[in-house]
Amino acid sequence: MEYTISILPQKDRQVKETRSIPFGQQPTEHMFIAEYYDGQWHDSRIIPFADLTMSPFALCLHYGQTVFEGMKAFQMQDGKINIFRPEKHYDRFLKSLARMCMPEVPKGLFIEALHQLVQLDAAWLPKEADGSLYLRPFMIASEERLGVKVADKYIFMIVCTPAYQYYAKPLKVKVETDHVRAADGGTGFAKCGGNYGGAFYPTQLAREAGYDQVIWTDSKTNEYIEESGTMNVMFAIDGAIVTPPLSGTILDGVTRDSLLTLAKDNNIPIDVKRIKWKEIEDALIAGKRVEAFGVGTAAVVAPIETISISGKHYACYLGNDAVMNKLQNALYNIRRGIDPDKHNWNYIL
Repeated sequence: MEYTISILPQKDRQVKETRSIPFGQQPTEHMFIAEYYDGQWHDSRIIPFADLTMSPFALCLHYGQTVFEGMKAFQMQDGKINIFRPEKHYDRFLKSLARMCMPEVPKGLFIEALHQLVQLDAAWLPKEADGSLYLRPFMIASEERLGVKVADKYIFMIVCTPAYQYYAKPLKVKVETDHVRAADGGTGFAKCGGNYGGAFYPTQLAREAGYDQVIWTDSKTNEYIEESGTMNVMFAIDGAIVTPPLSGTILDGVTRDSLLTLAKDNNIPIDVKRIKWKEIEDALIAGKRVEAFGVGTAAVVAPIETISISGKHYACYLGNDAVMNKLQNALYNIRRGIDPDKHNWNYIL
């Protein structure tokens, strides 16, 4: 099924220099928007970026029906533009929407909206090696009513921003055992706003103590590692990848899935299992070569230089021959069209 999207281009277009602007502060010139009511989507359009006008009664402002995705588009070596794994992101978006009792966006509309918006604002895509165009599809409940209920009206939007390296240097993290990010049966696997709001306080405490992020542990025992800040977390112990399995409390990261696939392609041993933080500590104490890194769309691969466990600080391996560097380079080469895309991840405009 084809979807018609009306386009109202911005007049007097001007692309700004964005290298010095912090992540997420500079929108591109256009945005996609559609409204849901009477059981279907209406008025799909791309218009100049502008503020929204909403009622203070809008349900999203009170009861948390907000879901989003984070994606990227890249400049390939032949000059074409690649939106990376939009179908995988779409599938995850649907899972989040279902958990939050929100209506599906048709796949054709999701893909076509991304295509048209990125094509229109292609001039904003950085050409530098560490540059990309970050894409943010999201949905909010727009029904005007005070009262705890599943909304009947929604807004689906996509906005974009130029993006560069998310973390400028390796991270210092602490294993968090007092606060939790998610519990079994909750919304931990969904990209909904409440998951992030609930993580702010312990993360703020960690930053005040000199750390960049936390490594979350499970809600029942605080013994098993789950995620790192806003990213999935991986370890490489003596060259073998170790990472927690997906669960109801861990986000199904697209970068995580991509790197695990590339590890298999490169014959790197993988062990997806529940990991106690004590296992990581024991490996560090034993003098094993331990790499620790966060993986996610914004950060891609974020090396961790120091892990704090129960107040003790341990240094992780950051050498040029690190497994994480090999995986990051392999992912980069596929996204940029340098190496073959044998998994059909690239959506090329």
